[in-house]
Amino acid sequence: MTNSIDHLDSTRRHFLAKLAIGSAPAALAWCTQMAARAEPVKPDLGIRSFDLKARKPLSTPKASAMISMFMQGGPSQVDLFDPKPELNRRHLQDFPGKIKYDDAAGASSRILGSPWKFTQHGESGTPLSELLPGLSEVVDDILVIRSMHTGVNNHGQSIHAMNSGRTQQGRPSLGSWLTYGLGAQTQDLPAYVAMTDPKGLPVEGVLNWSNGWLPSLFQGTVVRPVEPRILNLQPPETLQGKRQESFLGLLRDLNRNHKSTRNRELELDARIANLELAARMQTAAREALDIAQETAATHEMYGLNNPVTEEFGARCLIARRLVERGVRFVQLYTKNQYWDHHSSIISSLPNSCNKVDVPAAALVKDLKQRGMLDTTVVHWGGEMGRLPVIQNDDGIDRFGRDHNTYGFSMWVAGGGFKAGATYGATDEFGHHAVENIVNHFDYHRTLLHLFGLDAESLTYKLNGREQSLLDGQPGEIVHDLLS
Repeated sequence: MTNSIDHLDSTRRHFLAKLAIGSAPAALAWCTQMAARAEPVKPDLGIRSFDLKARKPLSTPKASAMISMFMQGGPSQVDLFDPKPELNRRHLQDFPGKIKYDDAAGASSRILGSPWKFTQHGESGTPLSELLPGLSEVVDDILVIRSMHTGVNNHGQSIHAMNSGRTQQGRPSLGSWLTYGLGAQTQDLPAYVAMTDPKGLPVEGVLNWSNGWLPSLFQGTVVRPVEPRILNLQPPETLQGKRQESFLGLLRDLNRNHKSTRNRELELDARIANLELAARMQTAAREALDIAQETAATHEMYGLNNPVTEEFGARCLIARRLVERGVRFVQLYTKNQYWDHHSSIISSLPNSCNKVDVPAAALVKDLKQRGMLDTTVVHWGGEMGRLPVIQNDDGIDRFGRDHNTYGFSMWVAGGGFKAGATYGATDEFGHHAVENIVNHFDYHRTLLHLFGLDAESLTYKLNGREQSLLDGQPGEIVHDLLS
């Protein structure tokens, strides 16, 4: 005899199958009707062209240029900007909560108190580590943000979050978006310049200044860390003077004729524009990069007389000279993992600070005394901070800190940011941002606002979809960061 439950299941299956088969023609007819009524997706067949001519922002801007000093690897916020007495009180005790490690193999649950003293500075009374004596001199001109958050505990993804808005590779960098939205303030120098460290590229390499899927015109131009900083600025003797003018005139005519039948090739547009810019740079860039024109006092202020600070100081000074001459966005990078202090932090963190502290402070001073700080955003920070516990717990000389993207610090100055203040807070151990959290997308929306741009309106159409820096993320303008 057939089991009654099996019989009921069989009957129900047959009923549903018949219902599905019977309703299929009706469903197909309905879908056909809806498709007929819907507006067809039309390909973008219009001819698009792009240039670097200055464009008027959507609203009145406070900032017109930006210099970003990107400290790749993750400076330790609890040792530099965010004093946590509880860490020192509980030094070498077990951490009372949960920790998300990036490198579990070298992990420890023991708390590491900061070996360095914090002192309040300036009229603002902002506390800074003794490792930052240069910054202490300009503390009333900077805003320390203690509640940064990306939430992706890996260098690559967090770099992309901070530099291009999302954790994925392949997206346009911040400098590309700014030059796409605003163009250039000069036609004789690149709008967007990347300045690398002589000891190597940061993690993610050239992706840090990539134009992503924006036209190639908006990619960063690399200024080399050693002389000659830009190759081939000086034409060979056989092409100098009238000969070069004639040659470039012929080349310009040939390029324009070639382009006239290829209006849709944006890569070709970018190559021609870059060649023409290169010709103009033979004069403008040589002058802009010549820091010998600066006074002895300026050289001393940037640390050019000290072998420890000379290299980074020269790049900071060049960054000021570039912005002074109309470059829109300059980003300086430290070498691969320079601040990634998984071990030996007691010796390596002071070395990292010694290299950049005085030059970074000099940049703020110099911009201010020239009347440029009000319209130039200065940024200093990395893609993450460090954990409050010991990594490599095998002797004090080996102590380090693992990654922390849940609450870290950076500082900004000028361009409409508040000065002489701190913003946000982490918990008592400096692990998680808990007050006035600033996600990377909040920071980016706020930056665009200072440049007179709206994150929703600044878009680029790609494959039928409007793409933006935030790309649907819920970033907000953090008005409390603004002056």
